[in-house]
Amino acid sequence: MKFDFNKRYNTIALYAFLVLAAAALFSSFLGNLKYFERQIGVVVGLLTPFIYGFAIAYLLNPVLKFFEHDCLDRLLGDRINDRPKRGLSILLTYLFAAGLIAAFSGIVMPQLILSLTRLVNRLTVYVNTADTWMPVLLSYFPEIDLPAALSTYIGQYADTIAQTTLDTLKKLVPWVVTFSTNFASGLLQVVVGVIVSIYMLGDKERFCAGIKKILYAFLPNKNADWLLELSSDANRIFGGFISGKLLDSLIIGILCFICMNLMNMPNTMLVSVIVGVTNVIPYFGPFIGAIPSFFIILIDHPIKSLWFIVFIFLLQQFDGNILGPKILGDSTGLSAFWVVFSIMLFGGLYGFLGMFFGVPVWSVILMLIRRLIDSRLYLRSMPVELESYCSPEAPLPREPEGKSASKEKKFHVGRRAHTVQPIGKKKPSEEEEEE
Repeated sequence: MKFDFNKRYNTIALYAFLVLAAAALFSSFLGNLKYFERQIGVVVGLLTPFIYGFAIAYLLNPVLKFFEHDCLDRLLGDRINDRPKRGLSILLTYLFAAGLIAAFSGIVMPQLILSLTRLVNRLTVYVNTADTWMPVLLSYFPEIDLPAALSTYIGQYADTIAQTTLDTLKKLVPWVVTFSTNFASGLLQVVVGVIVSIYMLGDKERFCAGIKKILYAFLPNKNADWLLELSSDANRIFGGFISGKLLDSLIIGILCFICMNLMNMPNTMLVSVIVGVTNVIPYFGPFIGAIPSFFIILIDHPIKSLWFIVFIFLLQQFDGNILGPKILGDSTGLSAFWVVFSIMLFGGLYGFLGMFFGVPVWSVILMLIRRLIDSRLYLRSMPVELESYCSPEAPLPREPEGKSASKEKKFHVGRRAHTVQPIGKKKPSEEEEEE
């Protein structure tokens, strides 16, 4: 018996089989979602040292460039080969990083521990003398009539705290063991990450060339060009924002420490570290750091805590209007609205790290959206300037002198520059573009 194979029906049957197989695999994936989550967690845990290594190498790469190109190239020139020069640059880079860590540990950490110890001692004194200062505090608010039983309970609260603290310490022993184990494991991963980062910095050109080779091997040239251009712009945005924001936060922390010492405020090191660390969050950072710092100073000196709020407001104005723009410039290209939007969105999703990385991530997303819109408008022979789409009754505000938009704007589709003409002109031909 001879079977008559119909090519059309065979194609339909093949597609139907592939769809059913994909549906079965997807159903199996959903049914075993927790298993896959555990496996992904195991893989991420194994790759954690490499993630740390990439992050360390990315942060230290500007320092490496400085030592290699700005220092050794000028001092040594062509008298040594590139490989020894790279090795010496890596050594200087990690010595510089180790020096910063040692300076922080030797100068900042003792002051930080002293401030924390002083704060805990002050809180202990307040709790133990509640029966002394509580009546004095209540005398300032005669309209508040607290029952005698409540006053007695507040006076005896110190004993309750002591017993609760003892019970909590007994329960913390297993937690301390677990924390110590996790800390040792994390420290080992960081050490391995440092070793990985050395190899990454030593062969960074080889890694980049290998990735580029893979892209051109499996993708059309236009798509590979587009991905490489996107990676270059994303690196510019992330690198400029992260390095600039870290430097800005360091300067703000140092200024906070100096000014608070001049004003003779308590817990200067602890408050300065809090203000410097939270300042990495744009806009909201100084105010987020001001809230716990206010209460820390309030415990020691209530009047100075009010002066501290005024000082933080002035410091934020200096950072937002003078220091920040001078260091960061326009590294992200985001307006104030989109900065606040990205901080609220990514901060709500991923917490502190989301508030920090949300701004450059959202900047890259908006860059992709703008390029997609511009490329589609270009294919329709329409302008990409926002001014061309404003109503005559509601034009855009005029830019300062030197920042006005030009009549023609160039943008890239892949790696080829295109010029978009205003409305009313024809789309340029290929010969005109080549000229």
